[in-house]
Amino acid sequence: MDQSEKITVSCLIPAHNEALRLGAVLDVVLHHPFIDEVIVIDDGSRDNTSAVARQYGVQVISLPKNGGKSAAVASGIAAASGSHLLLLDADLQGLASHHLTKLIRPVKRGQVDAAISLRRNSPLVWRLIGLDYISGERVFARRVIEPSLAELRDLPRFGLEVWMNQLWISHELRLKVVRWPGVESPWKTTKMGWLAGVQADTRMMRDIFDTVSVRHAVMQIWKLKRRTVDAQRAPPAP
Repeated sequence: MDQSEKITVSCLIPAHNEALRLGAVLDVVLHHPFIDEVIVIDDGSRDNTSAVARQYGVQVISLPKNGGKSAAVASGIAAASGSHLLLLDADLQGLASHHLTKLIRPVKRGQVDAAISLRRNSPLVWRLIGLDYISGERVFARRVIEPSLAELRDLPRFGLEVWMNQLWISHELRLKVVRWPGVESPWKTTKMGWLAGVQADTRMMRDIFDTVSVRHAVMQIWKLKRRTVDAQRAPPAP
């Protein structure tokens, strides 16, 4: 049976004060043939993020206060109906339809169990290694994460990706890293100013290492690299 017949994709976009950038992402996502549902989770924004999302006719979850990415994504997963989830950051620049196709297609075909992006402006060390272990653009089965939503809601605000890595490793998922050479995520210093951006990055790193130790983060990279396969050669899942 064609693997793609079994799969539906819910795209979850957590957003905090992204009214200026969200529309560019939704322009690409909204009519992509592989995406069946789009949910924007407005994480307590003080701008018009929710209003922008509603203009596109997508489902919007407006959280009353900013609780962080982990809790926002948990709310989106609870509302999603697709068999698989596509997580996207709301501030991506240069995103095009073919980038999403490259990310989703190996999973739809059953060649891999999960896919993760490697953007043009990912830190140099991750581009050299060939894996950005905290990339926010991912595709995977909802059943992998849904039983753990209560735990996800209680994570540090930005502990999502490293916590998810542990799930992928424990489930022994086959992974495809998809290079997105034309896509960037703006630095926080660009979006917020130098001081506020540095402070935000510091808080994010603190949350990451409150979720996993530095040693475990390094081990994650090694284990995920071992799970990486070439989707062109990988057989479909039985």
